[in-house]
Amino acid sequence: MKEEKQLKVSAIKNGTVIDHIPASNLFKVIEILALSHCKNQITFGNNLESKKLGSKAIIKIADRFFADDEVNRIALVAPQAKLNIIKNYNVIEKRTVEIPDEIHSIAKCMNPMCVTNHQAIPTKFKVISRQEVTLQCAYCEKITDQERLVILSGIR
Repeated sequence: MKEEKQLKVSAIKNGTVIDHIPASNLFKVIEILALSHCKNQITFGNNLESKKLGSKAIIKIADRFFADDEVNRIALVAPQAKLNIIKNYNVIEKRTVEIPDEIHSIAKCMNPMCVTNHQAIPTKFKVISRQEVTLQCAYCEKITDQERLVILSGIR
């Protein structure tokens, strides 16, 4: 008996699909992209079967395309995520998110004494590790690991 493939999440005409999000990070991605404030149609699925991750999440956002700083936010919490750009129900571009060498104004320094936590100075980090995201503050040189990583709001 042949098994039929079935869409678990409906298709969108135009927009972006964020796939291969670790299931445990779905709501982090929703939060960092400020999707709760988005007026576009959003569909998400969680704990979907994945050969790569075991369990994954997916987000489909109609009529929304992401700027580089938003893609960098996604990369920090879902480094293996894939973006599919959809036009007229067809995937016209596939992008793998990549953590850049430097992170600007996206994450908060974990050092309470850092100047960026007391003055209106944008944060700046050097990426020390991409595997388990590890950042070093350009100002105080403190290391922020993935466990203590706080992403700054992405409200647009």
